[in-house]
Amino acid sequence: MPPEIDFCNAAGLLPLLMTAVDHHSDGLRVLVLDLTATRFMDSQGVRLLDRVRRRLPDHARLRVVAAPHGVPSRVLELSNLRRDVPVYDNLTEALRPRSGTASGTRPERGTGPERGTSA
Repeated sequence: MPPEIDFCNAAGLLPLLMTAVDHHSDGLRVLVLDLTATRFMDSQGVRLLDRVRRRLPDHARLRVVAAPHGVPSRVLELSNLRRDVPVYDNLTEALRPRSGTASGTRPERGTGPERGTSA
């Protein structure tokens, strides 16, 4: 994901992300959005993540990677999106198949092997 997600670029990111989802929709189980390079994110970033989450196929889940003390992590916490989207400290953890919780979020739905895509 880009270094900044705000009103200038969030609307343009949605079609790019959804094109990737549509391209992999048959086998997609997990979509991981990596925000570790994102230094700034405002409410438009939260809206973007929520819109992506809601547009995923029923069998797919969204996971986010964000530095624990970075701005995106704090914005996700303040917006309460963390309760609906698991947030991980690193990409390795986010891509790992799991049935438990991450960062205080509830367990993800679905079982079986997961096939992920990261952005």
